[in-house]
Amino acid sequence: MILERKFRVPRCWSNQELLKMAHLFQGSIANVSGWMDADKEGKKYKDYFTRASEYWITNYKPEARGFQGNQTNEIYLDLAAPLEQALKGRFDVVFNHTVLEHVFKIETAFTNLCSMSKDVVVIVVPFLQEQHGAYGDYWRFTPQAVEKLFSENGLTTLYMNFNDSANASIYLFAVGARCPERWDSIVGMPGNQRKQIATINLGTKLFKVSWFERTVIKLFKILRLSDL
Repeated sequence: MILERKFRVPRCWSNQELLKMAHLFQGSIANVSGWMDADKEGKKYKDYFTRASEYWITNYKPEARGFQGNQTNEIYLDLAAPLEQALKGRFDVVFNHTVLEHVFKIETAFTNLCSMSKDVVVIVVPFLQEQHGAYGDYWRFTPQAVEKLFSENGLTTLYMNFNDSANASIYLFAVGARCPERWDSIVGMPGNQRKQIATINLGTKLFKVSWFERTVIKLFKILRLSDL
């Protein structure tokens, strides 16, 4: 799949973030709303989690064509609806990539993700991205919002990072856990900006005007004044 730069850069970046730590996770793992489980670089996300004892994919209701992939170990799940009792605490790790912006009942959806996991939740959400609302596009997330959502669901934010790229969408990659004492290896990973959440000026690279652009703007103003 060929992606435009504005989509390719954050996708490749978030995939690399996941690769840094996916090998640490064991047990039952679920890619929630994972569709075909594709990482859009030619691999399956299942391949990232090399120590998983079982791997599941959840998708939207089967009658919603295009929202499921008829995959092995596929569960049908509406994140905006109350979670079935059988799915509560069902998995050791829950992974969710760029789905939450499409669920209007965001607090319900986030709570469901956390409720499905015994311990770890890994999410990727957009901080800044053009609207892509063919099937609903409602939310963008700040680092503080993600940390607060984890906290309200009983999880501690272990890791937070973002790509903050120029001329591309900006994604947040975050990991929360119920048992943070088990994950010092993740807390200490390079790139973790969890402690800077309150002071980060995210998006500055995208909006920074280059020296060349400033020069062109000044020349344009001079030319306009000379015509008066």
